[in-house]
Amino acid sequence: MKVLDLHCPAGHVFEGWFASEDDFQSQRQRQLVQCPMCGASEITKRLSAPRLNLGAQPPKAEVLSAKPAAAVPAVPPEISAQAREHLQSMQAAWMQWSRKVAENTEDVGRTFAEEARRIHYGEAEERAIRGQTSPREAMELLEEGIAVLPLALPESASGEGGGSLQ
Repeated sequence: MKVLDLHCPAGHVFEGWFASEDDFQSQRQRQLVQCPMCGASEITKRLSAPRLNLGAQPPKAEVLSAKPAAAVPAVPPEISAQAREHLQSMQAAWMQWSRKVAENTEDVGRTFAEEARRIHYGEAEERAIRGQTSPREAMELLEEGIAVLPLALPESASGEGGGSLQ
């Protein structure tokens, strides 16, 4: 199993687990690998450090070779581990929140602007919706007094295609 550090054009960093390098490349070419934060499929690998079991007991002194102390690699500073853990917990919280938004809204797809107007003017039942619209259409909705919130939801949030919450 290969654990790779991946990132998207927006700078989101996340891990991916693959059976092999060929498996990663194959999935990436078919755009099956997506950023869990924004849904981007233009994913690239970052330099990855090998997985080290830093919790293991150190070997006994008599087993160590006669290497000078300076040759023993230093353990990365604790702040780096804390920062990475914090980032991962923020990404997990974002995914949990994104899934909750997807579960509690109706995806109206590309008809978002039209449906938002119908709801606003009482022509359709009031409900929470999400979908896609152009920036120009979003501005027109705002000018009409219709509240919209641009939000990039990863496709993995809804399990059915995601999209932007407006």
